[in-house]
Amino acid sequence: MDVNGTDRIGSGAEVLRDRRATASPTSKRIDSFFKRKACDEDEKNASTSSKIEKLHENPNIEENEKQLSKVPKITHNEFENTLERDPGKRLQIWQYPPNQIDEVRRAYLKWGPYQMRLENYPFSSKDDHPRRFQYTWFSLFPSWLEYSPLKDAAYCLPCYLFSKKPSGRPGSNVFIVTGFKNWRKVNNGKNCAFLKHIGKDPCSPHNIAVSACQDLLNQNCHIRNVLEVQSSDQIMKNRLRLKTSIDTVRFLSLQACAFRGHDESTESRNQGNFLEMIKLIASYNDEVAKVVLENASFNSKYTSPKIQKELLNILSSKVKNHIREEIGDSKFCIVVDEARDESKKEQMALVLRFVDKNGFIQERFFDIVHVKDTAAITLKNELCVVLSRHNLNVSNIRGQGYDGASNMRGEWNGFQALFLTDCPYAYYVHCFAHRLQLALVAASREVIPIHQFFSKLTFIVNIVCSSSKRHDELQATKLDEIAYLLEIDELEKGKGANQIGTLKRAGDTRWSSHFSSICSLINMYDATCLVLEKITVDGSTYSQRGDADNAYKSLTSFEFILILYLMREIMGTTDVLCQALQQQSQDIVNVMRLVCSTKGLIQNLRENGWDKLLKNVTSFCEKHDIEVPNFGASYVARQGRSRHQKDHITMEHYFKVEIFFVTIDKQLQELNSRFNDQAMELLILSSALDPKDAYKAFNIDKICTLVEKYYPMDFNEQEKINLNFQLQHFIIDARQDSNLKNLSTMQELCTCLATTKKSEVYYLIDRLLRLIMTLPDSTATTERSFSAMKIIKNKLRNKMEAEFLASTMIIYIERDIATSFSSNSIIEDFKSLKERKGAL
Repeated sequence: MDVNGTDRIGSGAEVLRDRRATASPTSKRIDSFFKRKACDEDEKNASTSSKIEKLHENPNIEENEKQLSKVPKITHNEFENTLERDPGKRLQIWQYPPNQIDEVRRAYLKWGPYQMRLENYPFSSKDDHPRRFQYTWFSLFPSWLEYSPLKDAAYCLPCYLFSKKPSGRPGSNVFIVTGFKNWRKVNNGKNCAFLKHIGKDPCSPHNIAVSACQDLLNQNCHIRNVLEVQSSDQIMKNRLRLKTSIDTVRFLSLQACAFRGHDESTESRNQGNFLEMIKLIASYNDEVAKVVLENASFNSKYTSPKIQKELLNILSSKVKNHIREEIGDSKFCIVVDEARDESKKEQMALVLRFVDKNGFIQERFFDIVHVKDTAAITLKNELCVVLSRHNLNVSNIRGQGYDGASNMRGEWNGFQALFLTDCPYAYYVHCFAHRLQLALVAASREVIPIHQFFSKLTFIVNIVCSSSKRHDELQATKLDEIAYLLEIDELEKGKGANQIGTLKRAGDTRWSSHFSSICSLINMYDATCLVLEKITVDGSTYSQRGDADNAYKSLTSFEFILILYLMREIMGTTDVLCQALQQQSQDIVNVMRLVCSTKGLIQNLRENGWDKLLKNVTSFCEKHDIEVPNFGASYVARQGRSRHQKDHITMEHYFKVEIFFVTIDKQLQELNSRFNDQAMELLILSSALDPKDAYKAFNIDKICTLVEKYYPMDFNEQEKINLNFQLQHFIIDARQDSNLKNLSTMQELCTCLATTKKSEVYYLIDRLLRLIMTLPDSTATTERSFSAMKIIKNKLRNKMEAEFLASTMIIYIERDIATSFSSNSIIEDFKSLKERKGAL
């Protein structure tokens, strides 16, 4: 017999097998058909005992038998939003209502043990040899071992699920209620506390609890299924019927359509989208028609609202599980925003930004949560619940992205400050798109002529497009203009050319719409003037005629045309940056490069753009018979009811200095102000890894400073030393390897490293690239999620439950993931969710 007592265990198993072999068939008890054989338990205990002895010799131990972990980790059930994952926080199983205990057990079994991976587990004592929990223990006991970060203690999931009230016997509730934390007794050979908890006897409390868990999940062995054996043909019919419902639920969710109708009775002419879709499918497939709706058995039609929600929740849970698997152990960023839905409820949207295994930046919509208020502490608590439910550790957050609201970005009590206390390396970045919006709005409001221009622009668009009649007149006039220009060969013919447009309104919250409004007015200028002239003459009321005349005078003034062309130049330059900020795959260093190039182009416009601008404006005015002022004459401004003349100010000085220069200077001032904060140092240092222009900005000292100052917890001391040498080898390799040449962004570099397998050689550089790319640049993804929310939860569906809304949104937004799951996999999850009357 060896030290671990393996021979003793093996000999006991042989005796037990001999006894069973010689036993007569009539001597078997009924429980022998359902319980696992003792020899199997003994062999597993012996194997586990052998592996625990080798913990110090080989840390990379292979996983033990999966047992309960073969079940899908996250499958939705009705208790998902109320159950606590942390074993140190949850209620004891006997405290739940008796009719809900089995559902609670199934929910925890689908999740699996709570095995939170921490950077460093806390020490349990302050003596000469302090000890702490080891993450490698999860690989030795994957099916039952749990860890509570709150109590720093280990627990047993099966024993918790099938435990009874404490009997008072010492040690009976250690792995259930109080938790085990005497770590020195773990690596103790055959006296290992974990092995003692399992026990060598197959009738030990732990092994009985494990068998009970397997029996609970094994629906095929349920007495009801044993007694009510159904034919394989009936099972196929049930699965076909359920598959029809699954496909219908998925289609309606992807199209953001309502499920139920106002009247779903058999006499109704419209039973709602769900039932009508099943009818449509049945009309094209006779096999489906034979098993659905009125041809289905009464107790398994799979069309009730409850079944619809279960299928929807299963699909949404699979999407979340897929996203969680994509993240893995990677660092990630949270992008959060809040908005009110159609029923005036405050909703908080959560988007997770991370870099996948192929080096691509991913921004995944993960959840939307109804919050009672928008206080920072409330938002943080709700967000932590969502992250904890899916085993996402707060300490792995490496970035925060918000729109700049005070409750979100507050330095002392704001959302970002609360997260920084838990994770000091979750750097906050104010949404770049929001910064650009604020810069452009502030610049337009500060310069009086520009502010007046946009007011006049809105006034003109409202007059011309306020009624359908005027809109039709505008398009008819434009059509006549195009026909005339084609006739005199001023326009070229071609497919898709010379389309008839319309005037576009400028929105306050989307500054890019101002650029579209300006371009549409230039394109429709002649038609707009003709419509305004017609309204001035034929308007039905004096107010219409007066407003049209006032709008026409503004539209045909030289100052209006000058500002129109000036703002087209400025807005066209900033629109490139604005559109880039709406993309999900932008890394923050590339965005900063776009910001710098935008500033440079605007500065170049100030220094060299006046003559070209004036030439274009003058040509336009001459073409449309607009009076061009004498630039050498004195400028006379109207103030109040009297005319006031400014001494020594010519018309050229007014247009060039007080409009052209002042507008551009104000724009540059706002851009420099908005894009200059404490996070800029991090971005400047990050730009040292930029591969553009043959790694022109590559700087080893800056990169090492970046790691030392901003990511000290992600690199140990030895790795910081190795990074310097890796960078020296990398820059030589990058300038010689054709694969690494001609790269323009950090994402292209990261993707190239992953594709060429050089991420294994330069693993420290790859890690740093992923950390930088994780930083957010805008909240565009959350804004798009709120747009989806308005489509899904509209006026006719304003009573949607929060859970139903969240499930529908994640399927609608992450449709590429939702469509990847087969119907059979959903059926298996549906079958394991709870007992079903129809066999599947």
